[in-house]
Order: sequence, then C-alpha cells, then structure tokens
Amino acid sequence: MDVSNLRPMLAVPGTEAEVRHGFRYEFKWDGVRALVAVTADGALQLRSRNGIDITARYPELAGLADAIGRPAVLDGEIVAFDAHGRPSFSALQSRMHLADPTRAARAAAADPVALLLFDLLSLDGDDRLAWPQQTRRAALVDLSIAADGPWSVPPDTDDLDAALTIATDRGLEGVVAKRVDAPYRPGVRSKAWVKLRLARRQEVVVGGWRPGKGHRAGRIGSLLVGVQDASGLRYAGGVGSGLTEQEIAALEAALIPRRDSPFHDAVEHRDARFAEPHLVVDVRFTEWTPDGRLRHPVYLGRRSDKDPAEVVRED
Repeated sequence: MDVSNLRPMLAVPGTEAEVRHGFRYEFKWDGVRALVAVTADGALQLRSRNGIDITARYPELAGLADAIGRPAVLDGEIVAFDAHGRPSFSALQSRMHLADPTRAARAAAADPVALLLFDLLSLDGDDRLAWPQQTRRAALVDLSIAADGPWSVPPDTDDLDAALTIATDRGLEGVVAKRVDAPYRPGVRSKAWVKLRLARRQEVVVGGWRPGKGHRAGRIGSLLVGVQDASGLRYAGGVGSGLTEQEIAALEAALIPRRDSPFHDAVEHRDARFAEPHLVVDVRFTEWTPDGRLRHPVYLGRRSDKDPAEVVRED
C-alpha cells in the first residue's frame, strides 16, 4: 500500500444521541494526524493528512519500524504533552514546522512527542481497508507492538458516558465514536466516525490581518479569518488573543500579501491588510454569532497538515 497517495479517513461533528448504538469510543487527541508505514526494507515513513512526508520532523519515532517488525500501514496521531501530562497543540507547535534534521533532532531531545495508534490499514502487504473497524482494531492490538518507545495503542470502550467523563476530567479535546462495522474509507469524511468535542474548536483560513497598536504598530495585531462555503471563503471575524511574538514573526514570514480581499463578503475594517488564503490555523471560541462570526476566539497555532479548501464551519 502506497501511503504517498493515501489520505486518512475523517470524522464529522455529531451528537451523543447519534452514536449511542453500534459504536465504540476513543479519545480525541489534540495533535497532528499521521499515516504510518513500515516498508518492506524496514524503514519508517510518516505522512501528514495532506500527504506531506513528515518523517524527518520526528526522529524519536524511527524505532517504531523495528518495534512493529513487519510491513504495515497504520493510522494515528502525533501528540505533545504539557507539564501536566495533557495533550497540547500549542506544545506541538515547536515540532510541526521543523524540516532541518539537525534542528529536529535537538527538538526531539528537548520536547519529545508521542505517537498514538488507532487503526491498521495493511499488514504484510494485505489490504485491510474493507475489514470492519473493530476487526481492524483487534488486529492492531494483536500486533503487540513493543512499547519501548514513544508510541502506544490507547484503549477504546463501549461506554460513551465513561469516555466523556474521563475526557472531561483529564482536559481532553473530546471523544471520537467509530461504527464497529464500518470499513476504512481513505480521504472520506464519513458519519461512520463522529467527533464529540468538549471544547469548541475551529480550523480557519487566514485571509489577512489588521495592524496592532503600541509595540505592535505596523505588525500583526489580529488575523482576519474565514471558512469555506458554497460561494468561496466567508469572513468569520478577527483573532488577536493568543498571538505571541514568536507566532507573529512566523505568520509575517508565511503570509503572502495581495491587493484585494480573498473573502466573498465584506470585511468591516478600513485598516484591513489582505493575504493569499493559503494558511490554516486553529482557534478556540465560545460560539458562532448569528451573522457567522467567531465569538471570543483564541489563536492556538498553525496547521501545515490541512488544505484551506477543506476548511468548513463545524457546528
């Protein structure tokens, strides 16, 4: 199975009532999705959700190939933990964008990640995409992957209430419900996988920025962001909270200026500066306003693994 052209199966937002029967439940980890391949010659390959080779960014995971010990393709999540042992997307920021192997090695020693595996797509060259979800997961557990590195197979459960309680108590992002008889559908956002978020999160596309004041005069004070709808990129408001000096510098280097607005609707700020809508970021917020704006958004970080064309509003 060639992971370079493979895309992970995706979940849709949903409600508890939708997933009470015929599902099992896993925790939703606040990390970066990764398709994991062990090749016939024993090498490890990691691919992001949009197909980018990210193997060199996480050298501490190289030993997983020997731990599995046979050709395989798996699905999982790369996660960083904060000082309290909770998954932290912000903590992962220092690792996500490192391409230089020397810097990646130093970062791995200082801020190691973990790889949490939850699906088995191929083993010994045999395609298992059509297998039911619970059969694939049982085969993953049966691999008995040697736990001598930063990787594991987290448990699942048939008790939704217990899963939600544990996720709440441990400050996790939520729960993913997976239909037990569902095949694996690469690249498809399917109701066979339903995500139940405990905190409201949204991926948004950066389409511009507004200058700050004081020591940020002339620099980014807030980002102008949007989500895709039937007409194109719809303006969803500004995000200023959570922007650190380090992130502002990285954003300024990444944004590509443009003369006209990338949003199909009006932006109500005369000092708006527009940019090519190629950058995706994560925000936390309280609610959507009636006119489609994010209320009290907080910037969490950049996402190099998401295609701006796929960023839609998640209610």
